[in-house]
Amino acid sequence: MSDQVYGRIREAIVSLELEPGQMIYENELAASLGVSRTPVREAIRSLMNEELLEVLPQRGTRVAYISERKVLEAQAVRLLLELGAFRIAARNWNAADRAVTRAMLDRLLQDQRKAADTGDISGFMRLDEEFHRTILGIAGNATLLGVVYFMRGHLNRFRYLAIREYRHMHRVVEEHERLYEAIREGDEENAARHLEAHLGSIKREVPELRRAYPDYFID
Repeated sequence: MSDQVYGRIREAIVSLELEPGQMIYENELAASLGVSRTPVREAIRSLMNEELLEVLPQRGTRVAYISERKVLEAQAVRLLLELGAFRIAARNWNAADRAVTRAMLDRLLQDQRKAADTGDISGFMRLDEEFHRTILGIAGNATLLGVVYFMRGHLNRFRYLAIREYRHMHRVVEEHERLYEAIREGDEENAARHLEAHLGSIKREVPELRRAYPDYFID
């Protein structure tokens, strides 16, 4: 139950259903989720450790603002981690039977196109995460999967905002398709080049979205 409550509150923060700067209250969250206050309190502690929530003395708990610094730092770390993993995935693709992985990635790309067609941002974000997680899995590093997931909370809030603003889901699918093709061909350099292009737009989008949503950002 605690894990489920944590996941639901975290998703609400990442999807901006709970907006940056919004105050939250245990009683209200527990009532809206239909649970007791105990799993909500545990989830809040975990989300405070991720710095997605913060305590204001004498006032309560609020959703942390989007930190430009954290977004850019997380993006830089993510790129460094995933570059190595995507290279390994390309190198290892032909070293084993990939029929199951190929079917999974084909399905994910098909589902991403459907989500883009219908404007389902939350669904698209989940599929995007699963696409990257599946490729990271080919690299065979479980620790890397955990590190990338933990650090992407701040980054994914920004990415959700960017997709909501720019509606560029179809472009992201095309970028995923190019990444997938490079990996299937065992082309490490091409996979790395496409990944850098895929993740590089955030540096341009941060100042644009900060101007458009000044109340969402800090530092």
